[in-house]
Amino acid sequence: MMWSLCHTLLPLLLSFPLAQPDALRSHIIGGHEAKPHSRPYMAILKRDSSLDCGGFLVAPQWVMTAAHCLDDITVILGAHEIYAFEESQQVIAVESYHIHPEYNRVTSSNDILLLKLAFKPVLNKYVQIVRLPESSSDLPGGTPCSIAGWGLIDQRRMAEKLYETNITIYSRRRCLKFWPALDDGMICAGGHLQLLDSSQGDSGGPMICGGVAHGIVSYGYDFPPGVYARIAHYLPWIHKVMGS
Repeated sequence: MMWSLCHTLLPLLLSFPLAQPDALRSHIIGGHEAKPHSRPYMAILKRDSSLDCGGFLVAPQWVMTAAHCLDDITVILGAHEIYAFEESQQVIAVESYHIHPEYNRVTSSNDILLLKLAFKPVLNKYVQIVRLPESSSDLPGGTPCSIAGWGLIDQRRMAEKLYETNITIYSRRRCLKFWPALDDGMICAGGHLQLLDSSQGDSGGPMICGGVAHGIVSYGYDFPPGVYARIAHYLPWIHKVMGS
């Protein structure tokens, strides 16, 4: 989803003191509508009648999202147009919430949450599991990735359909120039020459690199790069919680 800011404003923005980061990122910036159901792992997290967080299916009965999305959640799988009746959608309650024990709401460290669904969804062409990393290795700078979500198209309008955009991993050294408090459980990414990023309603959604979920949308400023929880760092905890 596109920002109203022109691309030419980015150098000017970077010359001013940085504002406080937004921990509830909500729209795909510089994106376009995704091909319907091309990302069958995507989940909508309905919180108190609002649709302001995303997630993704990582095991037959488990959805991953950001810890700051914790609330009384209902999960919707198999969606593309969220306000339309779609036979592909599966609505499932959450049986239990598993927030990282060291999550820090102030610093956004360990911003990861696992949701155990009340029952297993029916896996089909609309609902599928996404792969997780197999090792704890960091992704090198320049790695191409993508993000998707149902957040704001602009400052007033929510997306009714899934939007997506391509982004690039920043090297850890480059990330630290934007985010000095970046830790091993974080990674940052965005567009180098364009305003491509995620923001508030896309919180908890996945950053996909090479068909693997490597990040969870966490926080950022009103321009790239955004910060993502680095899934590879949490593999031992993830496997322990899911019991595999």
